[in-house]
Amino acid sequence: MIDERNCLGELPKGWIWVKVRDVVSNISLTGRKLKQKQYVVSGKLPVVDQGQKFIGGYTDREELKVNVVPPVIVFGDHTKIVKYVDFDFVAGADGVKVLKPLEAFYPRLFYYFLHVIQLPEKGYARHFQFLQKSFIPLPPFNEQVRIVVKLEELFTRLDAGVEGLQKVKAQLKRYRQAVLKYAFEGKLTEEWRETHKDQIEPATTLLERIKQERRERLGPKYKELPSIDLSELPELPQSWIWVRLGEVADTTSGGTPSRKKKEYYGGRIPWLKSGELKDGAVNVTEESITEDGLANSSTRMIPKGTLLIALYGATVGKLGVLGIDSAVNQAICAIFPNNGISRDFLFWYLRKYRDELLNIRKGGAQPNISQDVVRNTVLPLPSIEEQQTIVDEVESRMYLIKEVETVLEKSLKQADRLRQGILKQAFEGKLVPQDPSDEPAEKLLERIKAERAKSKAEKDINKKKIKPKQLELSTYVK
Repeated sequence: MIDERNCLGELPKGWIWVKVRDVVSNISLTGRKLKQKQYVVSGKLPVVDQGQKFIGGYTDREELKVNVVPPVIVFGDHTKIVKYVDFDFVAGADGVKVLKPLEAFYPRLFYYFLHVIQLPEKGYARHFQFLQKSFIPLPPFNEQVRIVVKLEELFTRLDAGVEGLQKVKAQLKRYRQAVLKYAFEGKLTEEWRETHKDQIEPATTLLERIKQERRERLGPKYKELPSIDLSELPELPQSWIWVRLGEVADTTSGGTPSRKKKEYYGGRIPWLKSGELKDGAVNVTEESITEDGLANSSTRMIPKGTLLIALYGATVGKLGVLGIDSAVNQAICAIFPNNGISRDFLFWYLRKYRDELLNIRKGGAQPNISQDVVRNTVLPLPSIEEQQTIVDEVESRMYLIKEVETVLEKSLKQADRLRQGILKQAFEGKLVPQDPSDEPAEKLLERIKAERAKSKAEKDINKKKIKPKQLELSTYVK
């Protein structure tokens, strides 16, 4: 347990260290908790729990309202989340502590100071036992108010900056979607087509050449895919046509070595699972995989540079490009473009088309798509030269988007560090100037002790440990 008194320098004049448990009342929630499954989407009272969302849900059960005059602090015993609540509410059932700072501690400052206390990381175990033993500085009351005013002034400015950064992030997301949309509508290469119109091979000619090559290669196994219903598809540039992916690329999936045969594992063959697909290059190396990812046998090795798509599981629809030769499991579909088809063109189209692809997936607990769904995916086909031009246009824009996002993430992290730095300055008494006329915290502590004694006496009366007449007599008998 970290003792803040040893970690920080000497406190400012008039400040004192106190333990959290000495400056709060732990409000009883006996019989006044609501289980999460009983939350509703709207109701008379909000439910505040230890989750990330400030309000977890609502309820109409007014008899469960926390019996305290707000404001109070809600502390997540499991999550360590701290919330400042200045309205009537119902407490969530799991791991919620409701703390009422005593009169000598300005509630808003107490809330801010709790964010500076360093608690041990105990996972989903209980943390309140550590919080209540933690030391917290108690400034003079008037200085507490000044600190809160300054904190909220600085945080208002900081929040405005963060909001601006978040808006830019949202705009980048929309821009990324627009880039892919315009790319496969032919809008990114309008000018290119105009300057190369005498050199462009019509996509119909390209498709016929691909089909002829497939007939010769596949022989009796060659099958024509169903014709495409163009009635609901958008109009394409003159030299483009709609095709099915299975007309211009071959597909296959892998397999998982039997778990019953241990000799299939711990070998030298890299074996890729669908969870490793993250919409980018999959650079599998011997150093990056465990024994579970090394097999002794494989029905087929997939060559480096192959386009992959996850067919089911948590990463369904995610894409990747192999960094080395590797085997893959049955949850991965490998896509081999025919001559005249750009792998990267297919990659970016499937990225753009993913939402539609997932809308036709099947499955409940483990939603999935199939190789048939992949093969029957309809895509626009321009000439190979225009495909590569589209890839260049898309990737140059995606690179810039990624660069800006990196700067944004760095700025957001800096804003978070700045927020913590401001709180630390307040905690150390360095945020606002002191006023020598302020009542010292020692006197505040005496008031806290008096309040504690009074509160304990009232509890004893309620528990019938001391009868009221006995208490009255004790004030006169010396």
